[in-house]
Amino acid sequence: MKVAIVAESFLPHFNGVTNSILKTLDHLALTGHDAVVITPAGSLAGELTGHGVPRQYKGFAIHTVPSMPLASYPEVRVATTSVGRLRKILARERVDVVHLASPFILGRQGLRAAQELNLPTVALYQTEVPSYAERYKMPWLTQRLWDHVRAIHTAADLSLVPSTFSYRQLQDLGIDRLKISGRGVDTAQFTPSRRSEQFRSAVAPNGEVVIGYVGRLAAEKQVADLKALADLKNTRLVIVGSGPLESELRALLPTAHFTGFLSGERLAEVMASMDVFVHPGASETFCQTIQEAMACGVPVVAVGRGGPLDLVDSSRTGWLYQPGNLNELRSRVSDLVYDDAKRLAFASAALRSVQDRSWFSIGEQLLDHYQHVRMARISR
Repeated sequence: MKVAIVAESFLPHFNGVTNSILKTLDHLALTGHDAVVITPAGSLAGELTGHGVPRQYKGFAIHTVPSMPLASYPEVRVATTSVGRLRKILARERVDVVHLASPFILGRQGLRAAQELNLPTVALYQTEVPSYAERYKMPWLTQRLWDHVRAIHTAADLSLVPSTFSYRQLQDLGIDRLKISGRGVDTAQFTPSRRSEQFRSAVAPNGEVVIGYVGRLAAEKQVADLKALADLKNTRLVIVGSGPLESELRALLPTAHFTGFLSGERLAEVMASMDVFVHPGASETFCQTIQEAMACGVPVVAVGRGGPLDLVDSSRTGWLYQPGNLNELRSRVSDLVYDDAKRLAFASAALRSVQDRSWFSIGEQLLDHYQHVRMARISR
């Protein structure tokens, strides 16, 4: 097959959507299929300095379309292209199926272009954009954004969701062509063996228990909620990531250690060096960093909504707490911080729970979904 991946975001901007796209491209390359990526162009400064969108990945062509920066988060680019332009790219590339990665603006245009060419589409619901409206002080947009989500996923031949929570969300919108497709985790990269005593001695020189967070420093991640943990005795808060709220969060959490954006082996090393992993964001459709922390043998405390409901077995691999209840967040983290035996038992259970979640099996499932929508379209 030749697959066109229409991506709302791509390299050099790295997030959960980008990561899953790269894993998909890796699997297509490994299994002998072809692909092309269509994504918003980066900033002019990025292109001039060599830090823009790459022209290819694993030999697959990357097509960029005009874009503009999101006002509140300029690192994120929003496509401003036409359906006609996308239709020409898809026709010229002679693709067999169109993969819509977290479709919203560019994805909606890509969907229309695919429909005009009678190409089958698989839409991956990965970002709960409507919930961002309130976080960015625009609550009046919430219903309109859900209507937009409904329109996209109703029109797609198949929608893949990463969790039971997101499945129910789209089902409640009246969308019925749905299947759950989770995420793999690289247990060779994320492993307890990467735990670094050098890093720990640098950030916790007095043997403090290291509480960690990994993710974007943006409003929807609710990183400010970690203020509830800032004064726990004999602990050190480590925050990994970058984003528009970094300066604000550094001021709010002056005793925390901020690493900036990390990736690859360095990210795995820092995650494996944590003792407790915390994720406070309540709008996660999945939350890949939870799986990565577990693969590093780190127990998790996460908000009890969205993707974490499937990932954290509360009272065994970590704890879930009620959304918005920061007293419970503090209590759950304290329970693991001050009970070494329980923390180690939860860590061991967390590690065992992710050992069979390979990216290869996820890639094979995705190929089956592509083939299914192709055959269904042919038989019409």
